[in-house]
Amino acid sequence: MRTPQADVATPPADPEGPTEQHPAPGGNSARSRSQHQRRKRIVQAAAALASRGGVEAMQMRTVAERAGVALGTLYRYFPSKMDLVVAVVGEEIDLLESSIQRRPPSSPTPSGRAVDVLMRATRGLMREPELADALIRSLILAEVETPFGDRMTGLLLRVSAGGLDPARASEEQLALAGSLSSIWVQELLEMLRGRRTYDQIQRRIEIASDRLLSDL
Repeated sequence: MRTPQADVATPPADPEGPTEQHPAPGGNSARSRSQHQRRKRIVQAAAALASRGGVEAMQMRTVAERAGVALGTLYRYFPSKMDLVVAVVGEEIDLLESSIQRRPPSSPTPSGRAVDVLMRATRGLMREPELADALIRSLILAEVETPFGDRMTGLLLRVSAGGLDPARASEEQLALAGSLSSIWVQELLEMLRGRRTYDQIQRRIEIASDRLLSDL
């Protein structure tokens, strides 16, 4: 697979981008909403393309056309395909966090709550298996830092340890939650390759979570 870095290019000038100068007085709020909506359209377009043809289908020009924006605008928001991949992953994590806020895990144990989070994430990603495969593989191959691991680790800590702020977590707590997150990613890849069933993943995550988070 060609790495996402291959689509990096010098963005052409475009007045629609988020860095446009000299906004009209009183127009900051409207411009901000417009930029947010434009960015969301771009991310949704990229996700839709990836869900049907993987990251290879996320050609920058094709994403721009599908989102209804100029190519220069796309590059101002996302200078490379990898930036787009990270944004799509971020959107998936946002959905997971919203789900957890609406319906927090009910397990009385830290490990049980962590399993709930990871299996919810699994179900969400597997609704679009081609998208999940494209995103996970791209993040593993990425040569740039991505927020995926840190966000999942932080989410596991907050849910498992009673709202623990990751910034206040000990080195050991961060390592344990991060290890569980890494195990989940590898198990998810095995599922995408057809080597694991959902039930097998859940059992393996339960075992890992019991061992890693029993004293959290």
